[in-house]
Amino acid sequence: MQTLNEINFYRYEIKKSIFIAFAAPISGFDALHVKLKAEHPKAAHVVWAYRKLNEYNQTVENGSDDGEPKGTSAQPILSVLRGAEFINVCVLIVRYFGGVKLGTGGLVRAYQTAAKMVLGEAKAYLYEQKEEFVFSSKYSFTPKIEYFLQKTGITFENRDFNTDNITWKIQVTKAQKEELERFLEKINYL
Repeated sequence: MQTLNEINFYRYEIKKSIFIAFAAPISGFDALHVKLKAEHPKAAHVVWAYRKLNEYNQTVENGSDDGEPKGTSAQPILSVLRGAEFINVCVLIVRYFGGVKLGTGGLVRAYQTAAKMVLGEAKAYLYEQKEEFVFSSKYSFTPKIEYFLQKTGITFENRDFNTDNITWKIQVTKAQKEELERFLEKINYL
């Protein structure tokens, strides 16, 4: 499976209708949807679809035709996401109607093409399952830990500053967890 970590867009035109496609990480879906609705008030439709993993590691898919005929827009986008094996990714497509009806087959092809093009232009990377890793350290080890996390590309979700120590909450892959455990053992962080 593959995923994205940044927003990408692609503009596609067919028979005077304009399709502006956006592909983004699922974490930015709500904000992007609100932004596109606000920035494109004259658009005929803002269609969307996404695939994500829930807390039980199950694939969840959802979409909205936003007034297009049922099955002509969100489902074609989902089929592209499935076919390219994207996960934790959303695709939103803003459509400006050009005055020429495309028909159901034409709509399906147009939304599929726009989705394929935006995902094809995106810088995708291999998706790796992450798990939460929580540990505590003395305040004096903070610079060493921050340097290690930055050097290895691990980002921390949260830090709780207590009277005696800091509690770190980090999302890591299995390999990152093993590397972090070795590092923490090496510096004797407690």
